[in-house]
Amino acid sequence: MQFGASMFFTDYSMTPSALGQALEERGFESVWAAEHSHIPLSRRTPFAGGGELPKHYYDAMDPFVALTAAAMATKTLKVGTGVCLVNQRDPIQTAKLVASIDQISGGRFLFGIGNGWNQDEMENHGTVFATRHKLVRERIEAMKAIWTRSKAEYHGEFVNFDPMMTWPKPVQKPHPPIIVGGAFPYAARRAVRYGDGWIPTVGAGRSADDFLAVVPKFRDMLKEAGRDPASCPISVSSAPADLDLLKRCRDVGIVRVNVALAAANAAEALPILDKWSALKARI
Repeated sequence: MQFGASMFFTDYSMTPSALGQALEERGFESVWAAEHSHIPLSRRTPFAGGGELPKHYYDAMDPFVALTAAAMATKTLKVGTGVCLVNQRDPIQTAKLVASIDQISGGRFLFGIGNGWNQDEMENHGTVFATRHKLVRERIEAMKAIWTRSKAEYHGEFVNFDPMMTWPKPVQKPHPPIIVGGAFPYAARRAVRYGDGWIPTVGAGRSADDFLAVVPKFRDMLKEAGRDPASCPISVSSAPADLDLLKRCRDVGIVRVNVALAAANAAEALPILDKWSALKARI
């Protein structure tokens, strides 16, 4: 089981390069950058985590820029979007971003994606809340075509383009892993349909027992869809520093556990990483 860390990179957090180096030095596998383009002042959509929306949600840097800096400051650390809001991004341009960062990092990019919860935010991008899930599926399918074909085309309800030529193509073949974020069962179904991994959040309204109980259910879904469960492994986001839970995750075949660092500066983040390094050694 591998370990990663996610952060909302801001102008007051650790820099992506500094966090990347700290993680690599401590034997972590990956760094993940969160995304929100903005937060509308209307605030009609309640914060999914409950209570007041933390400041770093509207201060977050662009994840592709942040992760490029992290990739350039490290040698082996994987860099991932955690998560990229595909419903708010043009698929042709995003396909080029993904391929470019995969090239620059030498094939170290992990494409974590999500469909979003903030209706106000996505509507500012022209996205209809009710049809966002189908929109994301079409955009992912279109990007796969761009990454894998020399003359790509796609024709759907929301995404439509005739044959085109666009490079670079990703280093990873057929493309970087698409790791679908979100809860069971809906995000799990999306991961089964077009993902190369699933990354739910521990504690998102579920106990540890409830979370672990869905692991075999997800693998059954993959089998029913004719997929090998190994083709879509499970990662865990925002895991607590609970040794027993981490051992149970390891024992059921979770491949990656990510610790959430919010928008911590070095004085806040490094002691947390040291604590997790000690836990890592005991797994």
